[in-house]
Amino acid sequence: MKKISVLLASLLFTSFSAFAVEVGQMAPDFELQGQNGTTVKLSSYKGKTVYLDFWASWCGPCKQSFPWMNEMQSRYGAKKFQIVGVNVDQKTDDAKAFLKENNANFDIVFDSTGKIPKTFQIKGMPTSMLIGADGKVLSIHTGFKPEQKPELEKQIKDAMKDSSK
Repeated sequence: MKKISVLLASLLFTSFSAFAVEVGQMAPDFELQGQNGTTVKLSSYKGKTVYLDFWASWCGPCKQSFPWMNEMQSRYGAKKFQIVGVNVDQKTDDAKAFLKENNANFDIVFDSTGKIPKTFQIKGMPTSMLIGADGKVLSIHTGFKPEQKPELEKQIKDAMKDSSK
């Protein structure tokens, strides 16, 4: 019986990991409600470099990342760059309270069902993905520490250079 349980567990792990989004793959499209009640589709950003950030109201590093993401959006938004924050709180009101204290000058969408984080196989908060203008995932990063900002910005600049070729 124990061998069957181990076999089933390994099959489940293999099947879930097969669906995980990896660098070099196309980012799965999604459609979610945006902050202003509009519907937002990831595919509508094709042609732009996208920093897709999964966050939650209870996440301390998420709070630290918002000023930096605002700065990146301000600095590179006119150069075909867009940050999209995907909130994963079960209660949208929690996210809205967070946003009152932590302004977001970038697009915010809400996924209270958790469907999109499951699709992307998100394992921690925050998790960000840099997506090229062609829709392919260029990098995946979990967590946020202030000392990582220069490297993350370099990745954004490099991605925008590559998309302008």
